[in-house]
Amino acid sequence: MKVAIGSDDAGYPLKEIIKSYLTELGVEYDDFGPSDGNVPVDYPDVGFAVAQQISDGKYERGILICGTGIGMTITADKVPGVRAALCHDTYSAERARRSNNAQVLTMGARVIGPELAKRIVFVWLNSEFDGGNSGRKVQKIMDGELRYRNLDRRSETKSCS
Repeated sequence: MKVAIGSDDAGYPLKEIIKSYLTELGVEYDDFGPSDGNVPVDYPDVGFAVAQQISDGKYERGILICGTGIGMTITADKVPGVRAALCHDTYSAERARRSNNAQVLTMGARVIGPELAKRIVFVWLNSEFDGGNSGRKVQKIMDGELRYRNLDRRSETKSCS
């Protein structure tokens, strides 16, 4: 499995710790920025870049880190086909994968510490989607996403007329 990882400047120090941890685990990753934690970076820029990689099928999983994790979650979830989950505990990380088939893990560097973040990443990476009853629910999410995307297109067409 290859992971796409990124952060804003607030999440940069934790991202660097998680990158080292991924290396320890033997997990390949590509870093989508930033390369310097001293330069301000808007979380939507990195969040959209990583989520697009997931949507395009170039990466199976993504990890996004900002100050709280909230902004990255909202951003990534705007990209069609992406399910991002904000996790600050191992139970949520496991359920994000097993029940929601979340391909993107988001965390808040100002909310959790490095050791907990590593445990969350480990659990999330080692959990798989259960399908079953959850599969039906995830399919409803995907169907709803398509329905709302089509509504947006119809309103764009009307405004262009």
